[in-house]
Amino acid sequence: MRDRPVQGILWMLASGLAFVTVNGAVRAAGSDLPSVQAAFLRFLFGIILLLPMLPLLLRQRFSARIWRLFAVRGVFHALAVSAWFYAMVHIPIAEVTAINYLNPVLVTLGGALLFGEKFTWRRAVAVAIALVGTLIVLRPGLRAIESGHVAQLFAACMFAGSYLSAKRLSGEISAGLIVAIMSVSVTILLAPPALMVWVTPSQGDLAFLAMSAVFATLAHYCMTRAFDCAPVTVTQPVVFLQLVWATMLGAIVFGEAVDIYVLLGGGLIISSIAYMAWRDAARARQART
Repeated sequence: MRDRPVQGILWMLASGLAFVTVNGAVRAAGSDLPSVQAAFLRFLFGIILLLPMLPLLLRQRFSARIWRLFAVRGVFHALAVSAWFYAMVHIPIAEVTAINYLNPVLVTLGGALLFGEKFTWRRAVAVAIALVGTLIVLRPGLRAIESGHVAQLFAACMFAGSYLSAKRLSGEISAGLIVAIMSVSVTILLAPPALMVWVTPSQGDLAFLAMSAVFATLAHYCMTRAFDCAPVTVTQPVVFLQLVWATMLGAIVFGEAVDIYVLLGGGLIISSIAYMAWRDAARARQART
């Protein structure tokens, strides 16, 4: 039963801290390696964590349609993480985090366009607010839009495609198998371009990328526990703290300037996401009644 709001908030806080740790580890390692190679190594370490699931994967028999969906998701996610790793070393961590909040908004738009999901005027207003928040973060015309910004916008779109593919799979395949096969497929897809630009990684780089894989797994576990304990309407606003922590990490560890516009824009995006989550929960309660 999801009636433990305090536990849900604490689990979501832990998830946010773990995700920020991933950002810091990737930033520390990615500056020395090509982004596609860093992404490949991170997912390679992730597969090591999934070794206990390999016997189960080898026993699976899927239809051709399911394999096509897995392949589509793998391509989307491989492109997304490559662009995300590039953005992480070219623009401040807080800006990467703020733009990344667009993912749920883009998933909402994609669900309406591709799957025919209901798209009310309230959702349209929430999406518009999120886009305004993005413009505040980027401030086009007031400052130069760098390649890292373009890469992160591209990553947000590709992550949305990945999540929509996972949504289509979720009705037929368990969440654990979806994540495991995605990790394997992304590693395979990233291997050729990573080998083309290969740079011998230092022990420190390998340690940071291994740490990013461990904390990414921990972050997703904590998020799952948060959703089990409390409704999304309770846990979603906590996600905004991740932007605060990312800003602090960038300022304290990497000497990045604190940008109030990034916090403001990120806050608007998160507010729109929280509103959409609240509306979904309200409709679900009305349907049960």
